[in-house]
Amino acid sequence: MEESQEQRSVQEGGGRWGLPLLWIVAIGVTLMLAAANLFLGELNQDEGWYLYAARLVSQGQKPYVDFASTQGPVMPYVYALAQPLVNHWGVAGGRLFTAVLGLLCSLAAAVLAWRLAPPDKRKAAAFIAFALVAVNVHQSYFFTIVKTYSLTALLVVLGFVALTFVDRKRGWGVALVAGVLLSLSAETRLSAAAVLPIVFLGLLVLRAQAEDARRGFLLAAAFAAGAALTLVLAFLPFWLQAPEGVRFALFEYHAARDPGGAVSILAHKAGFISRVVQDYFVAIAVLLVAAAIRCQVSGFRCQERGESPQRGMVLLPMLWGSVLAVTAIHFFAPFPYDDYQVMIYPVLAVAVAVVLVRWVERAREWWAMAVVLLLCMAAAFSSPVNQNWFIGQRDRIWWPVKEQFPLAALREAATQVRSMSKAGDLLLTQDTYLAVEAGLAVPRGMELGPFCYFPDWTREKAARLHVLNREMMAELLEKCEAPVAAFSGYGLSIGAPVISPLPEAEQQELWAIVEKHYQLEKTLEAFGQAETPLKILRRRQGAE
Repeated sequence: MEESQEQRSVQEGGGRWGLPLLWIVAIGVTLMLAAANLFLGELNQDEGWYLYAARLVSQGQKPYVDFASTQGPVMPYVYALAQPLVNHWGVAGGRLFTAVLGLLCSLAAAVLAWRLAPPDKRKAAAFIAFALVAVNVHQSYFFTIVKTYSLTALLVVLGFVALTFVDRKRGWGVALVAGVLLSLSAETRLSAAAVLPIVFLGLLVLRAQAEDARRGFLLAAAFAAGAALTLVLAFLPFWLQAPEGVRFALFEYHAARDPGGAVSILAHKAGFISRVVQDYFVAIAVLLVAAAIRCQVSGFRCQERGESPQRGMVLLPMLWGSVLAVTAIHFFAPFPYDDYQVMIYPVLAVAVAVVLVRWVERAREWWAMAVVLLLCMAAAFSSPVNQNWFIGQRDRIWWPVKEQFPLAALREAATQVRSMSKAGDLLLTQDTYLAVEAGLAVPRGMELGPFCYFPDWTREKAARLHVLNREMMAELLEKCEAPVAAFSGYGLSIGAPVISPLPEAEQQELWAIVEKHYQLEKTLEAFGQAETPLKILRRRQGAE
């Protein structure tokens, strides 16, 4: 049946003027959210040691071999490229680099949705995928602060984009490239490794169903070869020099945390589900609405003329399988944080976008895009993330406005520290982002910041893994010649690997050593992650 005159006019009007306007609004909001999170976003302790690790790599040191790490080796080497930005702008330079990676991931998600959607619905799918990823303030925050998520997500999405180019002329070579990209994502954040078997089985089973078993086997073998070769090249050099350090970074550090009893475990799992639904409510709601359209309104069924079987029959199930596999790993982690989902969410957004456009009439595509964008904007501007830009820690029934933004407080502290030291000096601190901002080094063994202290380990094990046990921490505090010390509420208060508060007596013992050699110079009352007080101390004259 031909489209009515009203449907054609709506579709043509939306296509001629609406789509460019929607893209302008979406990109504008995306850049605004990224800028707000860059300058106003809460500081995170991870930002310090990731940027500090990148600095050490840029100086020729190696993770696991020369300093402790808690992730794969790819991120410090990639972020070493951003060292000029960090040298010039401090943590903000690292955030700028991360935000660029996040924007590239959002654009790659649009490309992936374009490639997967039926030819006559590609524009709508690309826009919806971009809006779901980029116009989300939670995603924007974690795509801006220095964590593994932006880089991991970009590599995952690019791996799937590469798979969309598999055809009779570009078969095994493209599959090999996809294996390399997805393997690199796992070498950035280990949970991304769950995508590898999903894609391998997808190429082996689903491709075989679509065409022939021999071709499916060759594609799967090429993908596996690319992934395996990349894994070997990435880890073997470090494994040969520091096998225990690699095991610690990838497995032991994360598995040793104690989630508590059954009630605590259930509360953490329920909280994970609740927060993920809140963080990605628009995408989940759109998926439910699309399913309802498919089930209830037969007139909205997709016309899949000309759709490529390899994309519709193979890649979309791989996307869903990857999201489920990675989510399951995060859900069953000892402490399942909702921000873990940031690295796999773009894949979910693409799958939702492709499903939605398949089940919506062409005459209603423009309205679907506009509604999704408006929902994304409404959710973005009603998120708790926005409140954190301006409002400090709650004081009983009051929500005080921040007197200083976190990044500005960090810069003030760094200025104070630099005025008390000179280039090349050590800074005795577990707040590694302060050392990054001040351009100073931390003592060996403190690279992991507040999580560098393993009080119950033997001296030999702590030394091999480049962290500090109880004896080594006491010696470092006693003998460190840093002219300045700086400790926030995270300093000298956390014991790893279970990540639990130190006994009050032990904290007092460590602080007694610090105060023996350092005197308080200044206190910043609301500093860094969680706005704890930062004590800046000057070394006492004549202290040995």
